[in-house]
Amino acid sequence: MSVKLAVFDCDGTLVDGQADVCWAMERAFTRADLPAPDSNTVRRMVGLSLGVAVRELAPGLDDSKARDVVEFYKSSFRARREEGLLDEPLYDGMADLLHTLRDDGWSLAVATGKSDRGLAACLAGHGLTDLFVSLQTADRHPSKPHPAMLEAALFEAGAAPAEAVMIGDTSFDMQMATAANVRAVGVAWGYHPPEELRATGASQVVDLIFDLKSALESPA
Repeated sequence: MSVKLAVFDCDGTLVDGQADVCWAMERAFTRADLPAPDSNTVRRMVGLSLGVAVRELAPGLDDSKARDVVEFYKSSFRARREEGLLDEPLYDGMADLLHTLRDDGWSLAVATGKSDRGLAACLAGHGLTDLFVSLQTADRHPSKPHPAMLEAALFEAGAAPAEAVMIGDTSFDMQMATAANVRAVGVAWGYHPPEELRATGASQVVDLIFDLKSALESPA
């Protein structure tokens, strides 16, 4: 029996977590006695594994200082969550879309640069955990655009690449899909512009969540 698998990125696709990401990154660099990166540049790094993102933001850092920034980011983000200050709202209409896809026979998965703990907390906070058959994070895979996360999702869902679609908001998602021979659909409400998504492999870029289901079901 054929499988229909929709693999979603998280930040910038399912939820809008940019404010907390930018806050935690600024705080991490400041605690490491480094100049804070520009928030627009930080947003462009969302989706990469944390260590890779830090290296992209500050290429000249030595290994020790880069590790400090990573740990400061993790501890700041964790403290914000424990204090109830974390704000990762679902994009309007996303919960309804996920339930509709599941009810229509789609298997759902996530491939994200978040940690296992971060993704679990995000999905649980929105009551979405049980919708997904596979959750792949940066804790167990190389950073996007390496295809390992997506390949693991395919394996766990029992889907062939031709039976899957990767949905994301960044060029990293599109490149990951291309590397795994999976069709990529970009979303315009995230952190990279539509023209960049198309240039890096998106077969389509949708402007509205309302249009995403039809884009997934179209053959193009």
